[in-house]
Formats: sequence, C-alpha cells, structure tokens
Amino acid sequence: MAFMRTLSLIGLAAVLMAGTAHAQPQTTATHALLMDYDTGEALFCKNCDQQMPPSSMSKLMTVELVFQRLKDGRLKLTDTFHVSENAWRQGQKSNESKMWVAVNSDVSVDDLLKGIIVQSGGDACLVVAEALAGSEAAFAELMTARAKELGLSNSHFVNSSGLPDPGQYMSAEDLGKLAAHVIRDYADYYHYFSIPEFTWSNIRQPNRNTLMGPSTWIDGLKTGHTDAAGYGITASAVRDGRRLVLVVNGLKSERERVAEGRRLIDLGYREFKSYQLLAAGDAVGEADLFGGAKPKVALTVAEPVRMLMPIAGRRDMKVTLSYNGPIKAPVAAGQQIGSLKVSVPGKPEKIVPLVAGEEVRASGFFNNMMRGLVALIFGPDEVG
Repeated sequence: MAFMRTLSLIGLAAVLMAGTAHAQPQTTATHALLMDYDTGEALFCKNCDQQMPPSSMSKLMTVELVFQRLKDGRLKLTDTFHVSENAWRQGQKSNESKMWVAVNSDVSVDDLLKGIIVQSGGDACLVVAEALAGSEAAFAELMTARAKELGLSNSHFVNSSGLPDPGQYMSAEDLGKLAAHVIRDYADYYHYFSIPEFTWSNIRQPNRNTLMGPSTWIDGLKTGHTDAAGYGITASAVRDGRRLVLVVNGLKSERERVAEGRRLIDLGYREFKSYQLLAAGDAVGEADLFGGAKPKVALTVAEPVRMLMPIAGRRDMKVTLSYNGPIKAPVAAGQQIGSLKVSVPGKPEKIVPLVAGEEVRASGFFNNMMRGLVALIFGPDEVG
C-alpha cells in the first residue's frame, strides 16, 4: 500500500526556520523569465511559456547554427561567405540594424558573427542564411528543426533576423534554454557577446547590449526591438560564481529595458538562494519491510539535494516522503524504494529518489512462516 507522510526533517531544520510571507516579483515586461543557469530552475516566470515575437533575439538561433558548425568542424572562422545582391538589397530595404556589408564582397565567418552579435546586423544574418541553406526560407526551416532538437517547443522561424512576421515566434522559456545551451556548449565562442564595439565599412557601432558591465555582472547575450514586440533582452550574468539567465520582452523603451534588466538580475542574486537540504547518504526516514532479516530499512538520498527558493519563503516549504510498502525483502543497498517531494509555493515540485541505505536479506523459512501466521491472524500492520 502507498505510504506517505509530511516530514519536518532534522536535516532541514536550518532551512525550515521561521520566515516571512513573500510575494512573487513583479515586472512591467509582458513576458519574463529569470532562471538559474546551473539547475535550469525558474526563479521567476511571467507568461514565460507563451509565444511572443522575439525580434532580434531570434538571431541567437542564427548564431547557434554557426557555432554548431564551427564546433563540429564544418566551418572555420576564416571561411568567407559571399554577399549576394539579394542579401545586400534586403539589408538596404529593411529598417533593422545593419552591418553594412558590401554587395559582391566576401566576408569572413568571424566578421559576420561580430556583425550579427555586436551590431545586430540583419544583412549579416541573410548572408549567413544564404551561405548555409541557399535561401532565407530554407535557413528558417533549419532554425525551426534545430529548435526542436534542442527541446524548444514554442519556437518557429520564417526569417533569420527576427523581422516581424506572425510565423516568427519564441517563448521567454525557449530563449532562456537557448541562452543556457549557447553558454554551456559553445564556451569557446561566448566571448563574442561581450565585444564592446565593432567597425565595418568604416562605420563604428557599439554593442547593442547596454546592460553589460562590471556593475551589472552581465556578460551577454542579445537585445531585441520591434514595434510589435517592444523592447526585450536575453541576458546572462555571473556573480560570486553563480550564473543567472534573464529574458524580458514587451517593455516600452530602451531605458525601461536597462532599468528592468538590472533590477531583476539584482533581485535574483539578492532574494533567491540555493539551499543544501540534504547531503548524499543522509537518511530521511525508514521503510517497513516484509520477510526481511530486519523489520525496517533506512531511506536515504544518493545525491545531494539542493533547492532554489526565495529567502523570505523558507517556512512555507513542505517535504513529503512516500513509498509503496511494506517492501518485500531482499533489498539491495542503493535500490530505489521511495521518493521525497519538496514543495515551495510558486515553484515546481522537486521529486528526489530515495534508496535503501543498506542491504537487507530475506529472513529464513521459519521466520517467514511465523510472519505469515502473524499477518493471517492479526493483519499485515502487525508484521515486523
């Protein structure tokens, strides 16, 4: 039968100390995600799983496809891509940011990356799209397929740069996952995002990400703006060895984007903390056994258990142990026989496997017979 109980574990006493009631953070952004990089846990979510126009933040997927090919050897930074008349004319027509590539010129992958990441050049995106897929439409299909491979379930692309289109959408959650993937899997290329300025065609342009700097701890990634999307940014920061990822969109001005970005990053470091609830091997309770040399076995955690939560919300945490018991012996040490559910208001539940702390062999024939008689006469609850 299923066995469950809510625990006030001795090992969690320091975490379960009295706290104060807490409210969820607020933001003027229409979509927002604040995520812990190491665990992927959302500290704060506002419409983060809903589709939205990502504007130039779409360029992160264009860049990802280039990084992927650099990493696996299909491309080198010194390779050059030809600027077609189509790519040049498209760049001249659009109102988006430009690298100002020249028609019929050949531009290195290294420079195109700088043009896309630092200058947010839509013309550079089109050069990449034509070089890698033959056309922007075909490249957009590659972007969508790659998004699916990465588990980005709310993303679809019809162009390489994020120009407004009903078929071009992402969620803040997908952008956060994509940012974490880029940081983790392409560490050798992440420095492109922190280049302060880039000059091409004698036009010097500063990095569009004005949130970067030592006072904010932000070291990347990509801003975005269209009339349809408002102002947005996908950013990442590192402070005291802890990395956070922030996505906001739908803000009204560049000034508001800077202010909200800084405020939410600061809030993440100030108001949220990672607590170690249990160390590997800690026992959280005991499970009843049937037919074992011992009547009970310790329930332990195989790995350390950590939980991100608001500092002010610790007292609202609940821990529930459950297992289907009594468990039939023999039981091997390390065998999973239960689970621990950790619940904090406003956060997804954390389920932790519980394993047997030791080996317990089956009892002998005589003991099994006696246990069976006791169970028959007095019921299974008296066995032990």
